[in-house]
Order: sequence, then structure tokens, then C-alpha cells
Amino acid sequence: MSPSKIGFDNEKYLKMQSEHIKERISKFGNKLYLEFGGKLFDDYHASRVLPGFEPDSKLRMLMQLSEQAEIVIVINANDIEKNKMRGDLGITYDEDVKRLMSEFEKRGLYVGSVVLTHYSAQPAADMFKERMGKNGVRVYMHYMIEGYPSNIPLIVSDEGFGKNEYIETSRPLVVVTAPGPGSGKMATCLSQLYHENKRGIKAGYAKYETFPIWNIPLKHPVNLAYEAATADLNDVNMIDPFHLEAYNETTVNYNRDIEIFPVLNAIFEGIYGECPYKSPTDMGVNMAGNCIVDDEVCCEASLQEIIRRYYNTVNAVKKEKASENEVYKIELLMKQAKITTDLRKVTVAANERAARLHVPTAAIELQSGEIITSKTTNLLGASAALLLNALKAIAGIDHGLHVISPESIAPIQELKVKYLGGNNPRLHTDEVLIALATSATTDENARLALEQLPLLKGCQVHTSVMLSEVDIKIFRKLGCDVTSEPVKKVEGQID
Repeated sequence: MSPSKIGFDNEKYLKMQSEHIKERISKFGNKLYLEFGGKLFDDYHASRVLPGFEPDSKLRMLMQLSEQAEIVIVINANDIEKNKMRGDLGITYDEDVKRLMSEFEKRGLYVGSVVLTHYSAQPAADMFKERMGKNGVRVYMHYMIEGYPSNIPLIVSDEGFGKNEYIETSRPLVVVTAPGPGSGKMATCLSQLYHENKRGIKAGYAKYETFPIWNIPLKHPVNLAYEAATADLNDVNMIDPFHLEAYNETTVNYNRDIEIFPVLNAIFEGIYGECPYKSPTDMGVNMAGNCIVDDEVCCEASLQEIIRRYYNTVNAVKKEKASENEVYKIELLMKQAKITTDLRKVTVAANERAARLHVPTAAIELQSGEIITSKTTNLLGASAALLLNALKAIAGIDHGLHVISPESIAPIQELKVKYLGGNNPRLHTDEVLIALATSATTDENARLALEQLPLLKGCQVHTSVMLSEVDIKIFRKLGCDVTSEPVKKVEGQID
């Protein structure tokens, strides 16, 4: 699919979403605790399955509410103790709290405080609290409640939510976010409702998750792609039975929210005497489904995302970082969507060439739709060769012309093998780009090729063997969506 196709109206989304949240605030005592699921910025999954959705859309939407909003960041004390990492960023959750605060404040959003959930005097959590305090950040403690979430009488009492520290907030919209799942966002919101009610304020709770999209079909490719993305969490999209019973309207939610709703309902009744919502769907404020302007484009993009998730997962299994069950789940989703990996054009192109040449190969689909391929050579790995081939094609440079002279590659190879102790002399993607940049100072074609790098953003890439971490990072930095066959590199064959 060409990256230029648009299926989602981002500006409409920003306007409609912020208005809907303002409306929800007004329905309560001018105080709304909004649980923010998923990524607040860098939401590349949403931008891939809803072409036109900007990765920072949710953040931009919040910025429209900046005068009314304050942010509370929640982190599980056990995650600090365990040094839990964000896989996508390679940093610990406690480091991510600092990153989130910095990013919000740079954009003029007010971060009011940090909440430590599941706190039981963990030494690392105490050190985190101390560091935060030295930087002037208010930190509140929330504790484990025995029998949570089932023991409603205890939860909704002074020995339950009542033991948690009350978070001082000053604005009508309190956005509760976290570095990742399992941090305790929902419990933090509900605890605050209990404390606010004791102070005579009838605050509200709402949930903001982009996926699954509640007002498109259950088996719509966009919703199937969400299931593929959360295969490790075992999330399952379901028809919301509570909404169907209350309104005779079919909507989509996911299993965890549906399973917890009776408990939430009881907690609301314990706090207020009644629940303001009749279903999990009622709690949501997501307007994304109303902003799909070309369903076909979003369907096509989502099917491609499912295939990418499949490849990412089979590679993770090969590296012993995922379970076979995750692969089985995505294979089932592919059957439901009636697709195979052959739908991904670069997969077919790379694998066909590899089968023909018996060497590692790679393929890229340019924004024009043209497919460019490459193979491993004595000088370059398949991925490095692919970058040069693609840049030459975009720039209109003859494929036979060298933009990096073989003579200039030789000293780099000597450095890698003779002085740095490497076994493989071929250039990786980062090395070939440095060599290209060096050549660009004296060679016009090299300069022209280098200038095309931004046009690789959004391009699809596939390789016939597993990539090194270096190559994966380079493709990601260039904005390419890259997949690989779960085939380990063969010594003497590949970069």
C-alpha cells in the first residue's frame, strides 16, 4: 500500500475528541478522572492501521485542553523494584516516568504528581520517591488491597481506598497515564472517586483507549490488528453484552473491560449509590471510529499490520522472547481475515530472489509502489545493499553506477576485521550510510542519493534472514516498516 493514501481525518479527530471530553467533564461535578490507555505519543500502531492518524494525535488533542487538564503519572512500585523495561524504548519504567514528565512539560502540559501503586516500602521505590521529591515532584502512595478487585466492602471503605493517599489536584480534567500496562491506572482513578466523594465532590471516571474501536464491526481488520498487537496480553475483542442488553446496540470492547465491569459497577454503587454507566462502552470516550474517511484504505493497512505482527512474533519466538501461543493467536487472526504472508509484496519479492540465488536477500516497496531488491555481496550485506539500491532508484541514478567506490569500502572492511576483531567484513546499514555521507562530499551522485533518505519513511522492507539489532534500529530510524523471515544468519553468508 502506498504510504500516501489517507484513510483517517486527523484534524476532525482532534476537534471531535476534545469536544467529547469537555462534554463528559460537564456531566460530572466538573471533575473527570480520565484513564489514558495506550501510548500518549509515538502511537505508531494507530498511524499504521489508520493512515492519516498522526503518532502524536492524542498528545495534540490534550494540548487543546491544556488549560483544563493536569496529568498524573502512575507507576507500580514492583515494576521499579524489578527494573521493568519498556521493550520499544529500551528504558526502565522509572526512567520513562521522567521522560514522560519532560515531554509533557515541553508541550505546556501540567504534570501534577506521580503515584506509586502497590507500594509496600520497596527499597528501589523509596529511592525513586526520594529522587522525585528532590526535583520538586509530589509523590503519593497507594497500597495493595486484599481481595482486589472482588472484595467490594473492603475496597470501598476507609481500610481499602481510604488508606491510599489522596492526590491533590487542581483542574477539572485529571489525565491518569502510565509507562505501561499493569501500572494501576484504573484503581488510582477509582480511589480518587472515593476520596472526592468523601469531600463532597461527585467526580467522574472515563476511559480513553484508541482500540478496539467500539463502533466498527468486531472482525473489522482495524480491530483484528489490535488483537494481533496485544497477542502477548491475550486480549480478545468481544461484543459488549452489557451495552447490547441496555441499548439493543452492538458495540465492541475487549475482554478485560467486560470482565471487570460488574466489579466497577459495584464499586460505583458503593461510592455513589448508583453507577453512571450501563456498559463498558459507555465509559469510553474514543471518537476514532467516526473519523475513518476511507474504510478500504484502513482495512488494507490493518491487514498489512497483522502480517508485520506475525513476522515480529515468529522472530521473537526464535530469539526466545515470545511464546508459540502468541504465534498461534496471530495465525488464527490471519485465517479470520482470510490473508497469508503473500499479501505483503516485499515478502514475496525477497523470498523468491533468495530461493533463486541461495543467498540472503532483501526487498523494499518505495512510495511509488516500485519493488527494489538486493542480495548479499562480498562488500555489502543485503540490507546495506538494499538502502543503496533504493536511494539510487528514487534519485534516478543508474543501478550500475557506484555511489560509494569499492576502493573506499576496503579500508572500512580492514578496520572491522584486522583492528576490531570482526569475522564479517561486509558493511552494515549504519556503516554504509556513513560511507555514503563521506562520498557525498566529493561525488554528486552520492550527495543526490543521500538527499533521498527522507523518502524512505513509510516504505515496507522484508529480508530473507533475521536482521542484526543494528540494522533493525537503522530501518526504524529511517521510518521503514521492516520484517524478516525467522531464519538465523549463516556464517560466511550474511552481514
